[in-house]
Amino acid sequence: MKPSIILALLCGFTLLSTACKKDQPDDPDPVVKTLLKGADLSFLPEIESYNIPFTNRNGQAEDVLTTLKNNGCNVVRLRLWKTPANSFDQFEQVKAFAQRIKAKNLKLWISVHYSDTWADPGNQTMPAGWENLTFAQLSDSVYTYTKTVATQLQPDYIQIGNEINAGLLWPSGQINNDVQFKTLLGKGIQAVREAAPAAKIMIHFAGIDGADWFYDKVATLDYDIIALSFYPIWHGKNLSLLSSKLSQLSATHNKDAIIAETAYPFTLGWNDWTNNIVGLQDQLIPEYPATPEGQKAYLMQVKQVATNVERCLGFCYWGGEWVAFKGDQAADCSPWENQALYDFNFKALPAVEVFNEE
Repeated sequence: MKPSIILALLCGFTLLSTACKKDQPDDPDPVVKTLLKGADLSFLPEIESYNIPFTNRNGQAEDVLTTLKNNGCNVVRLRLWKTPANSFDQFEQVKAFAQRIKAKNLKLWISVHYSDTWADPGNQTMPAGWENLTFAQLSDSVYTYTKTVATQLQPDYIQIGNEINAGLLWPSGQINNDVQFKTLLGKGIQAVREAAPAAKIMIHFAGIDGADWFYDKVATLDYDIIALSFYPIWHGKNLSLLSSKLSQLSATHNKDAIIAETAYPFTLGWNDWTNNIVGLQDQLIPEYPATPEGQKAYLMQVKQVATNVERCLGFCYWGGEWVAFKGDQAADCSPWENQALYDFNFKALPAVEVFNEE
C-alpha cells in the first residue's frame, strides 16, 4: 500500500474517532447541593433596643444579620403572633424586620403561630380576638389573615402553624378533630397559594416520634416541605435517627424536608438569673460537650445530616440571638443564653462558622 494511502487512512480514523467523541456527552459535573442555612432571629429587634454590643469572630462591632450573612447564613426565620402583649412579634414589627432581611439579600421564612403567644406541642391557644367565632367564621379568619400576611410579606418559605403535633387553634383545630384540623390548615394553604404563589409551604412537627402518623394524616394537603424540629433535650440524642426519619418521610410523601429548629449549648453556665432550659450534663449528647467547640461540632453534624439526606433542604438554628440582654441580674430574660450563637460577652462563637464550612 502506498504511503500516501496509509496516511489518508490514518487521518480518516483520527477524524472519525474525534467525531465520535464529540457525539458522546461529557461526564456530568457532580451536583453541588446548595443548602438552606438558617437562623431564627425573632428576638433580635427587641434585643437591639437594649443596644447590646454584638461583635463578630474577630471581636469587631457588627450587627447580627451582617455577621451571620458574612458567615454563610442565607435564610432568616421569624415567628408571627396575632395580637401579642409584646409588640415585637406582631405584624407591623415583623414586616419591618422582614424588609431588613430582604434588603440583606437573605431569604425570608415566616412561622405563623395562629396565636397571641407561643404555639408549640403543648400550647396552641386561640387568639383572643377569635375565641367567640363560629367554626365557619374561624376558617374565614384564618384564610383572610394568612392572605394578608402572605401578600404583604411575600416570604420565600412559610409555615402554616408552628410545631402543630397536636393541632392548632385549640379547641377547634385539635388534631383529634380530623376534619376541622385539616380544614383550617387547608384555608391557610389556599391563602398562600393565591397571595404568594412562589412561596414554599411548610407543615411543622416537633421531633421524630409520631412524625409518621402525623404526616400520614396531612398527606392529602397541598404543601411543599416537611419541617421537623430536633433538640436533643426533647427529641433524643441520636442524629442518625433524625437522618433516617428525614429520608423516610421524604420518600414516603415525595416531599422535600428541612430541620426547622435545632440548638445546642456552648456552656452549662449562666449569664443572668433566668433559669436555663439546658443546664445539666445528662441533657447533652456525650460526643458533644457543652463547650464552644462542642456546640460547633454538634451543628456541623446537623449540617452533615442535611447534606447527606437527598431531599433535605437544610437546617435552621433557633435562638442564636437570645443572649442575656437585660443584664446579668435579670430574672425574666433569656433561658437560652447558653445556647445562643454569641458568648456571654456578646462575641460570635465558633458555631457561626458552620454556615460557611463544607
